[in-house]
Amino acid sequence: MRAIVQLTAQHVHEAVGQAPTGTQPAALGAVDSSSAGGTSAGSSSAGTVAQLRAQVERVQGRRLDAPVLPVHPAIASLLPGGGLRPGSAYSLPRSTSVLLALLAQPSQAGSWCGVIGMPRLGAEAAEGLGVDLSRLVLIPDPGARWLAVTSTVAEVLPVVAVRPSGRAADGEISRLAARLRDRGAVLLVQGPWPQAEAVIEVGEPTWEGVGRGHGYLSGREVTLTSSSRRWPRSRRARVMLPDAAGHVSAAPERMRTVEAMPAESAESFPHLIRAVG
Repeated sequence: MRAIVQLTAQHVHEAVGQAPTGTQPAALGAVDSSSAGGTSAGSSSAGTVAQLRAQVERVQGRRLDAPVLPVHPAIASLLPGGGLRPGSAYSLPRSTSVLLALLAQPSQAGSWCGVIGMPRLGAEAAEGLGVDLSRLVLIPDPGARWLAVTSTVAEVLPVVAVRPSGRAADGEISRLAARLRDRGAVLLVQGPWPQAEAVIEVGEPTWEGVGRGHGYLSGREVTLTSSSRRWPRSRRARVMLPDAAGHVSAAPERMRTVEAMPAESAESFPHLIRAVG
């Protein structure tokens, strides 16, 4: 097992002493249509779109076409853009397996990941689900100032996961959101979070390998549901979390057996025939 970095709140105490700051986004201004004068309709439309795009990107603090951090193909369809969007926050259930499944691909791709406020997170389980432990930083007990610690860690790590230990003020959440946009960091929150890019829920768990009251558990199949303001309807995916090898994978499609109708039942239906014409 590779080395894993573990910090305490004291390591970030001095940096946490300052409240997170961020540039307030400028208001979205009106587009100057006069600049398109004397050009064709196509050129005017292209120029207007480009100007609007530049203003939106300036307000959001990130490019709209910026590449996302990769995730496992089995859960990519649950995230807008097919991955974790830099500068965004995601609301997750209190499921360690779901969190580790999201951290696996970014850490393997070279992104450092921080986990805050989860003292029971096991390194062996993280490695089993594909997390690169050499790029994982743990802060098990951030104390009462968990939000300030999270904001400080987001300054240096591209992916930060946190389990809040209390409620945060709206102003502090807004400042953290501004810092995420400024640094291009991804925030994974185990619990509700305002203005989340996506909200993921887990349900309908079923275990495999038990048989008729005996055997060994070989895998767990769950349904992941994702809702986002970018989609008109929520999305669902059936995932093995974990599968027989201890990894995350797409659940196999199961064929539903169609039972033939018994002959007696078929004969019991009345045959109503009426001549027409």
